[in-house]
Amino acid sequence: MAHSPRWLTSEEQRAWRLFLTANHILFSALEGQLQRDSDITHGYYEILVRLSEADDHALRMNQLAEASTSSKSRLSHAVARLEERGWVERIDCPTDRRGQVARLTDLGYAALEAAAPGHAEQVRRSLFDRLTSDQVSQLADISEAILTGAPPGEGGLADGLGGCATACDSELEAERPAAIPTS
Repeated sequence: MAHSPRWLTSEEQRAWRLFLTANHILFSALEGQLQRDSDITHGYYEILVRLSEADDHALRMNQLAEASTSSKSRLSHAVARLEERGWVERIDCPTDRRGQVARLTDLGYAALEAAAPGHAEQVRRSLFDRLTSDQVSQLADISEAILTGAPPGEGGLADGLGGCATACDSELEAERPAAIPTS
């Protein structure tokens, strides 16, 4: 027996279209600022941020893919481009011959450190300056509800987006400054 489609109500349709348009405008502004000021895409910036926040500034490639909500093949391509710039290095995992680890280099950290202030200002200008403190709390609650409801494998909280512990961390110790607190 076929189920009837669950069509959106007019209010849901309005909310959905506003959500899509707002996301498009927000991410276009973020992408434009990063490209213009730092010659980096938002996707590459997110990879650098995730690595800067990880222990020893390193994550296994599969953990980095989950954390940055990228497919493994897309992440592999992005890490290759970041390696060409000298911002990331890919090394074999010493405890698992099949695994690879991406590690943020000092040059990559410096690039992230240079890009972060402009990016944070653009996030503030494009999003937070337009919201009340109650709306910021609502946005966090709504975002968490969406992520909590995402099935495993679709990038939700069940997939570990809140934080990624790295395997092989005892082998990858390096002294670097603390993570840059923006994404």
